Amino acid sequence: MTDRDELTPLRWAEASIDLDALRHNIGVLRAAADGADAWAVVKADAYGHGAERVARAALDAEAAGLCVALTHEGVELRRVGIEAPILLLSQQPPEHADSIVAHGLTPTVYTQTGLDAIAEAARCRGGDPVDVHVKVDSGMQRVGASIDEAESIVAAIRSDPTLRLAGIFTHLAVADSDSPEHVEFTTLQADRFAELLSRLDLPTDVVVHLANSAGTLTRRRIEAQGQYPWAVRLGIAMYGLSPGGGVDHLIGELRPVMSLTARVSHVKAVAAGTSISYGLRHRFERDTTVATVPLGYADGVPRRLWATGGEALIAGRRCPIVGVVTMDQLMVDVGGLSDVGVDVVVGDEVVLIGRQRGEEITADDWADLLDTIGYEIVCGISLRVPRVARRQPSSTP
Repeated sequence: MTDRDELTPLRWAEASIDLDALRHNIGVLRAAADGADAWAVVKADAYGHGAERVARAALDAEAAGLCVALTHEGVELRRVGIEAPILLLSQQPPEHADSIVAHGLTPTVYTQTGLDAIAEAARCRGGDPVDVHVKVDSGMQRVGASIDEAESIVAAIRSDPTLRLAGIFTHLAVADSDSPEHVEFTTLQADRFAELLSRLDLPTDVVVHLANSAGTLTRRRIEAQGQYPWAVRLGIAMYGLSPGGGVDHLIGELRPVMSLTARVSHVKAVAAGTSISYGLRHRFERDTTVATVPLGYADGVPRRLWATGGEALIAGRRCPIVGVVTMDQLMVDVGGLSDVGVDVVVGDEVVLIGRQRGEEITADDWADLLDTIGYEIVCGISLRVPRVARRQPSSTP
């Protein structure tokens, strides 16, 4: 029997990951950060791009460290030999504390319970003090210590010889928006954070970070950061996608890292007046030709993309997706190509996301059609789709 590893390259669909584009994007964003350290966010399997390969490429591009959401994401990076700092962006369950310390991950804390768990694990393990970051809720109201709580958490860390306060940060809720009220709220968050820092009188080696991708692109600054080493957290922009409409004008130098391509698996003539796919929801107004593509909603192509104007590139031209996207396949009306002398055949390249002969469809284009964000699109490309790196990263740990 042929095993899965032998079959994977033979599938007529792949997500190509352009690591040169990733490195380029990090360079652009580091320049925008005016000398701040850049931490690469590789949570959720690097937003669907492949955590290990992206982590190594980011470190090659001089990222100072990596950020993940979950303990197991950090542990997996350690298990493949990555030795760079790995920050857990939120406080993890207390029962994860020993694993966090054992694998040299940097925990984030914002409650006394979370802090006590890390401190106990550090005491049991012995060795050097464990680096800890404190997350402050400056207004997003998702997670983090309040301004007043942060003072007591920081004091507790600084009084515990098993711990070292390595960083303090907050997260901007609307830095991707250019509406006046949202700009005002971002300024308010920054001011709250700056005021807290002025009260804490921290050691000068504590890393301060406030800016996400949008904050980096808009060059959000707070005066208090000048006293400390400071960092930016590079998320979606590192992958060449926009953090939001308010910063679309700032991403011109960025390059999309992921493309999604397939091959035509079947071609057939269809008659005017007939319908296609589940529910027979699309009816053909004229005789045409339909190409079947072996990608579906189980691969991350949203089922309703056809109904919102979704297209695919074939022979450098936009062709409409017709009929409900099924679990494993979708259909494209290629009759318009016959009108310009192009005959589509089995094996022809189909680009769902990416560039072909000067035309381009991006994950942000899908997001606009589906009333969502590019993050959801790339994270949604399932692991059934093989990831193929265009340029292998070095083995730098």
